[in-house]
Amino acid sequence: MNREEIIQTINDFLVDEFEVEASVISPQANMKQSLDLDSLDYVDLVVIIESNFGVKLEGKDFEHIHTFDDLYNVVESKFHALA
Repeated sequence: MNREEIIQTINDFLVDEFEVEASVISPQANMKQSLDLDSLDYVDLVVIIESNFGVKLEGKDFEHIHTFDDLYNVVESKFHALA
C-alpha cells in the first residue's frame, strides 16, 4: 500500500465512522479540532486504524499527532515497518 492509498483509506473511514465532511480533512488541518474528538473517539480511531492496517498504535504515538498529515505519517511509517 502506498502513501496515497493509506491517505485515502484513512480519509474514507474518518468520513464514514466519524461522520465528518471530507472537506474538513486536509493535511495541515488540526485533527482534534476538525473531528471534535474526545477520548472515546481516539479509542475508536486506534481500533479502526489497527484493523485496517494491521499496525499497533500506542498512546505515545498520539503525542505528536496534531494534523491529519501527522496521522498519515505515523500510520505510513508503522505500516512500512511491518513489510
